[in-house]
Amino acid sequence: MGNCKLKNYCYVFARGGSKGIPKKNIKFLIDKPLIAYSLLIASEIKSIDKFFVSTDCQEIKDVALEYGAEIIDRPLELAQDESPEWLAWQHAIDWTINKYGDFSKFISLPATAPLRSKNDIETCINALDSSSDIVVTITNAYRNPFFNMVKIDDGYLKLVNEQNDKIYRRQDAPLVFDMTTIAYISKPKFILNNNSIWSGRVKGVPIPKERAIDIDDYYDFEIAEFLLKKRGSKND
Repeated sequence: MGNCKLKNYCYVFARGGSKGIPKKNIKFLIDKPLIAYSLLIASEIKSIDKFFVSTDCQEIKDVALEYGAEIIDRPLELAQDESPEWLAWQHAIDWTINKYGDFSKFISLPATAPLRSKNDIETCINALDSSSDIVVTITNAYRNPFFNMVKIDDGYLKLVNEQNDKIYRRQDAPLVFDMTTIAYISKPKFILNNNSIWSGRVKGVPIPKERAIDIDDYYDFEIAEFLLKKRGSKND
């Protein structure tokens, strides 16, 4: 028998109990449900062999099926506000291995990043190599904990990083980044055998701010709608 190439599988994790925007994952953004942006772009990437939606919500399941996803029924205990998504990742990987066998790369495309491009995802997939355990996406941070981020301590403001109170210009502060939700790419065994992204060697792929928006509230939703309309609601 010849060597069988292991598959790359893509996942969208979508709970039904969104608090910031009720039913956020299936709320229409311009002409389709928010989750559809992730599913459609997954279906267009040749290196993704199959894509799944892990959810506890029947309405999300119905939309996901309409866009060609296979459903993973997420247990209710993994779909609470306080449930770490890492545990849902482990559940989905176990489910997939039990049904389809071992696979090569785990690809998570959160529903909340509808402005990502195919090239963003393909770059992340290719970035995962033997020297890294997981790939995440990053973008330049607007605020910097070494320069202009503060905390309240006994009613007064102090720098988040008090050891760097001699940095007077932003240019002199260490460069920092925001993590984005464009994509997470990892090796299934790394996720199964660890408890956090930070348990391994993490590689960051930079994403321009105009594609890095993460929809958490109505304000983010309006920004995403504006930007999508500006570029004709295309994913690339």
